[in-house]
Order: sequence, then C-alpha cells, then structure tokens
Amino acid sequence: MATENNNLGARSYQKEFKELLEAVFETQAYFRDLFGGEIEALDGVQHNENAFYVKTSDIPVVIGKYDTDEDVAFGEGTANSSRFGERKEIIYQDTPVPYTWGWAYHEGIDRHTVNNDMEAAIADRLDLQAQAKVREFNKRHSEFISDSAGETFELDDYTDEDVNKLFDDLFAHYLDHEVTGTKVARVNADLYNAIVNGGLAVKEKGSSVGIDENEVYMFKDFVIEPLPSSLFQEGEIAYTYVPNIGKAFTGINTARTIESEDFDGVALQGAGKAGEFILDDNKLAVAKVTFGFGGGGGVEG
Repeated sequence: MATENNNLGARSYQKEFKELLEAVFETQAYFRDLFGGEIEALDGVQHNENAFYVKTSDIPVVIGKYDTDEDVAFGEGTANSSRFGERKEIIYQDTPVPYTWGWAYHEGIDRHTVNNDMEAAIADRLDLQAQAKVREFNKRHSEFISDSAGETFELDDYTDEDVNKLFDDLFAHYLDHEVTGTKVARVNADLYNAIVNGGLAVKEKGSSVGIDENEVYMFKDFVIEPLPSSLFQEGEIAYTYVPNIGKAFTGINTARTIESEDFDGVALQGAGKAGEFILDDNKLAVAKVTFGFGGGGGVEG
C-alpha cells in the first residue's frame, strides 16, 4: 500500500490519505456544494503560509446603458466617445490564499496487540482518520460560512407567519442583489419541522412536502436541507447560499508510519494545514439566520 520507502523504517502514505480525504469529503462533507462538491487536497506540501494564488480584480462590473444619442460615437462625438459608455480597464491581481488552521493525528499499532494484519490495520485507520478530518472540516466550514455571511436575518419564532416572513425577506435579498443560481437553505431541525408541519407548504399550494417521511424539497425558491444542530454556530439556525462560490482546501505535510522504539510496531502519524476562500463579491450570496424573540430580519452581517 505504501508509495515509497517500503523497506525502510518510515513509509509514506500521503497519496493514499489524499485520495481518502477527497473520497470521504465528496460523501460526508455537509457544505461540499458551497465548495463545488470537492476539496482541493495537495500532498507533499512544504511548510508555507499560502495554499495558492487566485486571479482577482478589484474593478466592479459596471452596468450601464447603450447610448444612441446622435452625437455619441457619431457627429460631434466621433473618435472621442463610445455608445458603450466609459471604458474600464480590467487588471487582475494575484491574491494569496492562506492556510488558516491545522490538523494532526498520532496513533500506535503494536504487532503484539493489534489482533489484525498490520497493513489492513493501517488502511483501516487511515480511512477512519480521513472521516475524522472531514468531520473537523464540517465544523470549520460552518464557522467560515457564518463569518462570510454578507447578511444576517433573525427569526423571532417558529410560527407560520414568522417563517413565511423570513423566507420572503431572504428571497427579496437574493433578488434585489441579482444573485443568480440555485439557492440552498441549510436549516436546523426546528426550522425544518416548522416548514414541514406548518400550513405554508401544502399540496393545495403545489408544495412537494411529504409529511409521512418528513420531507420538503423546495420552499419559496430555496432547496431545503436539514443539518445537525452541532453544525450551526451559537444562536444560528440556518445558512443560505448559492453553490460553487467558494473553495475548500487542505495541504498534507505528512502521512506516514514509522517504526517505534517504545513498542513492537509503528506510529501512524499525519499533519497538515487547511483553509477556505470566498471572494468578497460573493459574500452577498451567503446569509445566516439567528433565532431570538423581539428582533427583526435584514441586519447587516
């Protein structure tokens, strides 16, 4: 299974661990759709601060009007004006994307006590470590989404009236900011049940709610998906966003086994760095919902 140094005390498993991380992320990462469905995993990285560079531009998109005035581009405006409006030069800059947190694992496999084939045990533990790291990614991605939200809304109570107003405000937010793409709402159990059980999503209104299986697919133009309460930051009950607007990444510094001097077996060790990235312009496509009585929606985040 090892990729190199098969006859030496230390054996590298970076390639295998990278592939395991990518595979587990695609099935067990709750927010993978925000990051394009995958994590960018690099093996054999050095101890540097930045994961990569992206090309960005700080020039905003200018929405203007095509001017058909007779003296624009023609007549008195010949050679000194354009019907397309003022021309803006687009210059892209290299923006560094830093690693922001790290991970590690350290286990021991003793030949006298493992009660399994050593290679099988190593493969099994690498798989379980990949799953553990993706659970850590889930928690970090929740923090990242909360911090990146361009708008914060508040739900006063789980009544039909309040839930209806919340999604009306969310819909208006995305519409008014001309955000394109599928809108996803990741919600906690209470909000999910309020939508399923309430009178807002019913067959008579053409809703795709299944009470028997406690399912709802779309609500007011949002794809509704429930999340465990542990994946929300304190006081928050929902995250909404458009998929494919961010990037998640990790760099694997090491994933290895090394013969131990302290017992008859190997130490299974791994360490790496990770982070997330979203363009500032895309943050308006991310919103979060807090819960509390006496507040209102649409508070700047």
